[in-house]
Amino acid sequence: MQCVYCQNFQISRREGEIEEEKITLPEIVRQIESILDRGSHAVGFVSPSHFIPQVRVIMNALAARGRKPTYVFNTSSYDKVETIKSFDGIVDVWLPDLKYLDEKMGRAYSDTPNYPEVACAAIKEMFYQKGSSIRLDDNGCITSGLIIRHLVLPGRIENSKKILQWISTELSSSVHVSLMSQYHPTPLVASHPRLGRTLTTDEYDEILEEFDRLGFYRGWIQELDSPSNYRPDFTFDHPFER
Repeated sequence: MQCVYCQNFQISRREGEIEEEKITLPEIVRQIESILDRGSHAVGFVSPSHFIPQVRVIMNALAARGRKPTYVFNTSSYDKVETIKSFDGIVDVWLPDLKYLDEKMGRAYSDTPNYPEVACAAIKEMFYQKGSSIRLDDNGCITSGLIIRHLVLPGRIENSKKILQWISTELSSSVHVSLMSQYHPTPLVASHPRLGRTLTTDEYDEILEEFDRLGFYRGWIQELDSPSNYRPDFTFDHPFER
């Protein structure tokens, strides 16, 4: 996807010289194991749709070393159903975004033809595999399940309502939903007529009312000042720790 408002624009839309780094499979596995040994229980693959073969190789290499972490697949949902099916029983936690139920929005904002059709089919398969319930370990960390995330965009409240209605009707109102208000305009869309501002209180409250009206009772919401907490700066060694 090529989201015009991507918060990670510093790395997703970099200009100038491309930095290249080659890393071997043993080194990747060593780095992952060092993190697991420090107490992490999960291995998360973020936006992995374009390197599925490498994901499988890494998983197999970890299994060969006796490692059984919780695998989290964090995706935009612009995935083939066949790909999602192929990970049945392998991926423990599906963490998909559902961005648009408006096909024109998908094209205009993310350059993704047929996004609603593709994403809804992929998420239906994830729901088929995991259902509505999530499992937690003794420390309260998720070990299995499905959590659907949706970023509410300013001026596009009807899209967000349709997404909640689709989840409620096509899946279940017992699904865990992360309803995010953290949108913040990046410099690339600062002058955009719709995307050049944050959400208003009235906009987010309207979505929360729809969330309640549809009977959702599992999930997470954010404070309206959350944009100030979710703005990475990739000029730092630790972009999310400022």
